[in-house]
Amino acid sequence: MEPVAVVVDKLKGYAKSTQHFTNGVLDNFGFSTRRHPVEILKRLQREAFADIMKLRDRQDKVERLLSFKSSKSSLFDETSTRVTGEIEALGLLLMIDRIDEDNREAIGRTGIKTGISSRFTFETTVREKDSVTAEFVAKGQLDGPLSLAKVIYAANVNDWCSVVAVPLGAKCSDVGLSSYSFTGPPLLNQHIGSGVSLTVKKSNCIASLAQFVTQLESAAATTHWLSTFAQVTCQLSWSTRVSLLGLNRIPKISSPNVSLGPIAVPIGLFRHHKEPMEAGDGSFGSTAIVLESDLDSSTKVGGWVEMSNLDSRYLQWGASVSDLPEDDIGWGLRVGGSVIGTNVWDHYNIEAFSKVKIGEKFLLHPSLMYVKDGSTRFPALTMKSTWSF
Repeated sequence: MEPVAVVVDKLKGYAKSTQHFTNGVLDNFGFSTRRHPVEILKRLQREAFADIMKLRDRQDKVERLLSFKSSKSSLFDETSTRVTGEIEALGLLLMIDRIDEDNREAIGRTGIKTGISSRFTFETTVREKDSVTAEFVAKGQLDGPLSLAKVIYAANVNDWCSVVAVPLGAKCSDVGLSSYSFTGPPLLNQHIGSGVSLTVKKSNCIASLAQFVTQLESAAATTHWLSTFAQVTCQLSWSTRVSLLGLNRIPKISSPNVSLGPIAVPIGLFRHHKEPMEAGDGSFGSTAIVLESDLDSSTKVGGWVEMSNLDSRYLQWGASVSDLPEDDIGWGLRVGGSVIGTNVWDHYNIEAFSKVKIGEKFLLHPSLMYVKDGSTRFPALTMKSTWSF
């Protein structure tokens, strides 16, 4: 039995020495099997705590930076910009035997402008109730260069007062209440440079007053004009309203073609005598009355008459009836013309049109028109397509 005991003791000693050797090697590499799992968890907790403190310091720095920037007031804080676009193509089929100067002038007076045009509108909301709108247009071809055509800033002072400033590309329709369902008086589409307007609402009446500065250039001189536009709209009933509009443009100063740079307008405060203005110098003034009624949500009837302040015998007029539902086929009829003296039916046009919606963004507007302009008369077929996005 003694030899067996000796062999067992030697095996035990060999196992112990092997264990000590293995522990020593693991200790050298940082993997000690003698460490308790609690010690490992404590070490991991210390390392995680250090990382959490570093992240917290970084978070505090970011919060301080954001609070510093938010403390500075800005006009465009929390703004959102809405972008819309429209591509329009208009074709005209004339049913005439020949093209001459009279026909060309008659077509021009109808206001039909054939070709392809595109318009992109950027509208940004500022100070919750105000808005800034910039409009870019390209005419003649789809890949043509875009140019800035209009800039509008609309400020709502309160529930009954608002101010609109148009530093570029102003028209009367930009500052007036021009939400007509038909083609309104021509004075609304007058391009009159830059302007600012004030609109006041009271009960069933809304009044607007605007002042514009226009620069007209010719081969010999540059003339600056001051234009005043006024509009009063009264709601006669829940569906009927009447509007009275007026535009008056007078020359302010005329000078040779000398550029003063952008946004520089001479006003001639120190001129000691008035120079007589020649007849036909471009002065303009007119007054119009508009009546519109909503028969239902999509059917509207309206009409207007515009009279020139220079010659009360010259009148322009128009009337329309239309049924244009939002998501269905619509139709309409427009009649318009001009009266010169006693010649009542020498200049007029009649147009029957329809609206066909294809999908969500595409519209077709076919129309049949008859034009009479003095001795010139002809029918025409137009096709307008509009793609909005």
